[in-house]
Amino acid sequence: MKTVGIIGGSGFIGSHTTKKFLQEGFKVRVSATDISKSEKYDHLKNLPNAENLEILPLKVEIKSQLKEFTKGCDIVVHGGTPFQLDVQDPKTELFDPTIKGTENFLEVINETQGIEKVVFIASVASYNTNFPLLPNGKSPDDTIDESDQPFMSEESHPYAQAKYIANQTVEKFIEEHPNADFEITSVSPVAVMGKSLSQREDSTSSGLQFLFKNKIAPNPFVQMLFDTDTEFAIVDVKDVADGIYSSAIKKGLNGKNYLLSSESWKVSDITKMLNNEKPNGNGKIVYRNDKAKQELGIEFNKAEVPLREFGQ
Repeated sequence: MKTVGIIGGSGFIGSHTTKKFLQEGFKVRVSATDISKSEKYDHLKNLPNAENLEILPLKVEIKSQLKEFTKGCDIVVHGGTPFQLDVQDPKTELFDPTIKGTENFLEVINETQGIEKVVFIASVASYNTNFPLLPNGKSPDDTIDESDQPFMSEESHPYAQAKYIANQTVEKFIEEHPNADFEITSVSPVAVMGKSLSQREDSTSSGLQFLFKNKIAPNPFVQMLFDTDTEFAIVDVKDVADGIYSSAIKKGLNGKNYLLSSESWKVSDITKMLNNEKPNGNGKIVYRNDKAKQELGIEFNKAEVPLREFGQ
């Protein structure tokens, strides 16, 4: 039985990823930033094959904990960077744990024996920090794929900037370590939607769906999305978990970063689907998923699937 370590394995995407690996017969090691707060990971203990689940304390800023967590793992999935829209101190809340955490992680896995594969859960921000808006130079009729030049703006949200820089850090490591003993593959999901496996109330993805469903704008950023009826590219959280799993078990994908996306819909239509109503418009493809389909073997659900599941 192979062991996978999933940093961030009790979060929104992480829980579905943990479930997928348990289903596929892996021993799964999940990180907890505070092991005493069992309410954040207790839901994982009810998953099928949970007897193969282990919870270990880990803060990515602490190298000794990273070494202990990754020791004995065949595969390591890194999805432990914070995702939040309301930020008081970007450096402390986002940049340090995201960028410094990535640097520490790369340093540790490079020294750890036995790791065969590393998967980074990156973000659409690694291709476009303006998301959900288009990158500069793109028109509403254009599409975006992995061959496009990544776009970064210092005026973008701090979360997006942090994820972009972290992805650049990963790419630099891959370039500087051509003979590493392990492969690194990244996946970059757009807005991840669907039903959470837990009752946690600290998920930004679930929170955003709640705001869209109930037409609530707690800050200027979300109000802007309503005011402009912004188009949002959506992907089902279960498809993201499948993409992470496929990236982990397939060989020959070193250095690749896959966009995971289904259709783009206007916020007003997202609200309708979350309320189980018929949308006024139609979805369209903005972020292309051809590469993920072909090389990872994913068949992406239509966007209405996770939206209706959340609304149930």
